[in-house]
Amino acid sequence: MRLRPHHLLCTQSYSGKGYDDAFVKNMNQITALLRSDTPVPIEIVCETDDLCEHCPNKVKKNVCKDNDKVNAYDAKVKEYFHIEEKTYIYQDITREIREKMTPDILEDICGNCGWYPVSACKKILCRAAR
Repeated sequence: MRLRPHHLLCTQSYSGKGYDDAFVKNMNQITALLRSDTPVPIEIVCETDDLCEHCPNKVKKNVCKDNDKVNAYDAKVKEYFHIEEKTYIYQDITREIREKMTPDILEDICGNCGWYPVSACKKILCRAAR
């Protein structure tokens, strides 16, 4: 499975809402696999990934209508959590992210995301900060 760096955050806090039915169906399938107890190898890529395949904001391969914004999210996730474009075990890397996440880091990364104010991101990703 291929994931953008910022999708390491989205997949942890996803709660069944999305852009349209095709997106939600794809997201449900991917998050169910990622949230299982079975270790899931993921390849980190800074381009469109498996979540993007059914996103209505995907213009074409490696192009999102909000390209600058999603690239900035990816860059910040890579910087804050020292993530590289390589293969990780999803459960391990997301646990490390949650251990290091703070409300200020999350706000810096995701503050201008349209899903941020209506999602469970802060509750789920900042658990260790409480």
